[in-house]
Amino acid sequence: MPVSRRILFYLFAAVILYTCWLMLLLSLPYTSFDRYVDFLITKQLVYHIRHWRISFYVHVFTSVIVLLTGLIQFSIYILKKFPGLHRWSGKIYALVILAFSGPSGLIMGFYANGGLPARTSFVILASLWFLFTFLGWRYAMQRHWKRHTDMMIRSYALTLSAISLRFYAFLIGYFNLPIHPVQAYILISWLSWTLNLLIAEAIIRRGPGYLKTAFPAVRPS
Repeated sequence: MPVSRRILFYLFAAVILYTCWLMLLLSLPYTSFDRYVDFLITKQLVYHIRHWRISFYVHVFTSVIVLLTGLIQFSIYILKKFPGLHRWSGKIYALVILAFSGPSGLIMGFYANGGLPARTSFVILASLWFLFTFLGWRYAMQRHWKRHTDMMIRSYALTLSAISLRFYAFLIGYFNLPIHPVQAYILISWLSWTLNLLIAEAIIRRGPGYLKTAFPAVRPS
């Protein structure tokens, strides 16, 4: 990997690791299972719904796992030097999303704040997240490495929506933009993943060469 791209990846990894630490700190108050904690204060009308409540806690407590294991997938150094770690972290990433984070995110999407526009956004996000992760895992099993890489880029782009959503909310608050809270939430609910997916497509089509050449394009005979 060229030095400039290596530095870029290290900066990206440092940002993700820092935000994982922040996400962990944000998750800790929910270990009390108190219904009047932070975000849950806005969900009192649905907190009594058991499947929503279970989905919320599952989603919160698995967020750091998928962020960290997903990040490992894009380290060429780990891929070449520690292929076992790459495979196992990928299995954990896919398993957690397909069995826990994806389904719980979908359930939460149907009860999202912001009405139908925001709910539609989060349902689409959860559905695409599940689909891209499943296809990424399937292509790995079939040893179609290029397709696997492309799908994992898309999947992780949607994983990062948890970070970008909070980032856009911070920007709106920091610059005190004159947007009604409901409209602001609807806006960031869509921006949080659509912009990530556009960046992912740009990376896939014209992005870092090391991602395109890390694997053979087709399954070996």
